[in-house]
Amino acid sequence: MSRIGKQPINLPSGVTATLSANSVTIKGPKGEMSSPLFAGITIELEGNVLQLSCSNMGDKVTKSKFGLARALLANVVTGVSKGFEKVLELRGVGYRAQVQGKSLNLALGFSHPVVYEVPQGVEAMVEQSRITLSGIDKQKVGQAAAEIRAFRPPEPYKGKGVRYVDEHVNMKEGKKA
Repeated sequence: MSRIGKQPINLPSGVTATLSANSVTIKGPKGEMSSPLFAGITIELEGNVLQLSCSNMGDKVTKSKFGLARALLANVVTGVSKGFEKVLELRGVGYRAQVQGKSLNLALGFSHPVVYEVPQGVEAMVEQSRITLSGIDKQKVGQAAAEIRAFRPPEPYKGKGVRYVDEHVNMKEGKKA
């Protein structure tokens, strides 16, 4: 049995859960999201605690999705109560970012500016050389950050590029004469 799947999910104050046949809708101060339930996995709401249970532990597919369902549901609860945030840092001479409406205009050392359309449900803020992406959906925020980083990943010789704030880049030594 999954160790993660057995753990209860505590709902913070101001967060409500609505159960339906194949999904759970969570409403909180930041917004509303729903999470699907897989076949063979049931959920019970007792006060402010959500508890998942697996009806058929003999089925390998159901057992494998038990912990996944709990993790997805916990991310939804965290998203509607606190939200998620990723911070990117621009390193390099002339590397800049600007928010223009729902798009992010990046100058990353190319001959042309890179325009990135920020997805629905994700907000982008720029302060000097830092880009902060925030939203209630963990997957969308992480995917947007990964797409922005992919335009110019950090290179190992000078360290220039777009990187996560807490990312460590192993620097290489240059050529020796």
